[in-house]
Amino acid sequence: MTEFGSTLTRHAASLRGYRGRQNIMAAIVRRFRKPIVASALVLGDVGAAIVAISLSRALTAATGLEPPNAKHLPIALLILTLFCFRLYTGNGPGPFERFRMRGLGVLTFVAIDFVNGLAADALGPFLVAGAGTALLQWILLTIFGHYVEAVIRTLLIRLDLWGAPTALVGRGDNSRKLAHLLLSEPELGLTPIGFIENASDEVSPQAPFPLPALGASAEPDRVDTQLEFVIFNSADEFVAVTSNPQRWMSTCGHLVVRDGNDTSSLHSRSRLLGGTIGFEIRNDLRKRRDVLFKRLIDILLAVPIAVFVAPIIIILALAIKLVDSGPAFYVQKRVGANAAPLRMFKLRTMYADAEQRLNGHLSQDPQARAEWQRFFKLSHDPRVLPIIGDLMRRTSLDELPQLWNVILGEMSLVGPRPFPAYHMGCFDEEFQALRVSVPPGITGMWQVSSRSNGDLEVQKTQDLFYIKNWSLWLDM
Repeated sequence: MTEFGSTLTRHAASLRGYRGRQNIMAAIVRRFRKPIVASALVLGDVGAAIVAISLSRALTAATGLEPPNAKHLPIALLILTLFCFRLYTGNGPGPFERFRMRGLGVLTFVAIDFVNGLAADALGPFLVAGAGTALLQWILLTIFGHYVEAVIRTLLIRLDLWGAPTALVGRGDNSRKLAHLLLSEPELGLTPIGFIENASDEVSPQAPFPLPALGASAEPDRVDTQLEFVIFNSADEFVAVTSNPQRWMSTCGHLVVRDGNDTSSLHSRSRLLGGTIGFEIRNDLRKRRDVLFKRLIDILLAVPIAVFVAPIIIILALAIKLVDSGPAFYVQKRVGANAAPLRMFKLRTMYADAEQRLNGHLSQDPQARAEWQRFFKLSHDPRVLPIIGDLMRRTSLDELPQLWNVILGEMSLVGPRPFPAYHMGCFDEEFQALRVSVPPGITGMWQVSSRSNGDLEVQKTQDLFYIKNWSLWLDM
């Protein structure tokens, strides 16, 4: 027994030592989180830049238009430019905004490089080739850097390094919703580690708060000083705490949030109005010039893409005919812009008697019927043609004929996906009116984000986000 007791003692001591080492390692990682994140992002951008610039020069050289004696700026200047656009902070913003910042940062670098080339070489032979190389470099640097960053961000999230340690002031309903949001979307760059108690908290006993208490706003010594961000639910709450600043407030960034989809916008800007602050919110997809610009982009892209994919469409049409008799193409009626009927062209992925097959399957399988009523899709759909139908649906190749709808001006390349009338009727009238106020698209946010896993609520949320935040960057 004595030996057994001593073994337990040694084991307990070892376990305490292990936990102590874990705490030490966690403290070290937290202490050096920012330089670790910045270094990883910089290394990723250096690698992406080497590949993108080398490829752009190789493609330019293949056309015989390599700018003679052009002096290219070092990649270090690109990193400095992206640093100035705040891409190495490790505390956000979200992927959409980061893509815009990256695009502008790369554009700045490419413009400086182009002007430098003009100064180093004769204007005539350099201008056309230099402009082509600059455009190609901007596209490749932006795309390569975006996807390399996505891979690095995913790795850093798994290592608990990406998000800045964040506290939420109060534990009311708004804080609870925000905590769930930040925990479910770590790519936003703010990792909630707890809440700071507030005297005005109204707590619902039925819904426990998902984070531990870090202390109280009136007790600065109890609050973790390693916080990088503190989030307030209202301006009044922010003023109440900052009017008597605490020690933990001095090194933190501060966010004041307002719950509600009616004001969510990537384009909101703060404006100082005397002694108060206002937020300017734009909706660019309602402006005529932006609608015309979007239409111009659709034409410039849809026509060459349609020519390029025409052989693919012909091959797929022949494969459909081999599997099932009937037309390879069909027209599906959807709700288009301004609620006008839309004849949407598609490659056929289902049997000719698809509706009969569906009705029979739903009447025999209650689980499938419930899935259909929630998603208007089935994970195992008896209507789909074997092999070729499943391939086209998984890759969305059946949507390629809709390029003709885009050319005709009935659709856009990117926009809320046009729904059938029975699907659209499941939403409230206000959302239906908003959804048909913009051009429908071949692809949209919830299609590329959630696919068949997005129910009606997800579809509404993501379509609202797109409509209220439209920009060329978001389409890209």
